[in-house]
Amino acid sequence: MPEGENLDPTYVLDDQIGYKLRLANQKHLEIFARELPGVTPTQFAVLARLTEVGQVSQNHLGRLVRLDGATIKGVVSRLVTKGLVETTPSQKDRRRLLISLTGKGIEFTALVTEKAFVITDQTGTNLNDAEKVKLNELLDKL
Repeated sequence: MPEGENLDPTYVLDDQIGYKLRLANQKHLEIFARELPGVTPTQFAVLARLTEVGQVSQNHLGRLVRLDGATIKGVVSRLVTKGLVETTPSQKDRRRLLISLTGKGIEFTALVTEKAFVITDQTGTNLNDAEKVKLNELLDKL
């Protein structure tokens, strides 16, 4: 087949929702890395959720940020290394780890939350307020 010839003219990649979501996510990740180079979006999500709920089991924290057990374990481990969270064994069940923000984690999260708002604004810079609300509603449906 000659180069550039279309095999299936009915499938246009640029019209596919998954492709567009990936491009939007790429843009968001670039902005995030520029504005908050000290943590990943997933690490920030964990810090933000701990700010909301306080001390929680590692397993429950994973569910709250929609991460599987192995992934949340790795994220928590990296945040412990950074001194932003700490783990303590549960008094009720020694197999269960409780995760909480350290003093440094509380200060760090408070400082970078303003940048998180900037990241959100920059990600949606081409949208008006009503479009941002609608996009969030649509994403919630997915």
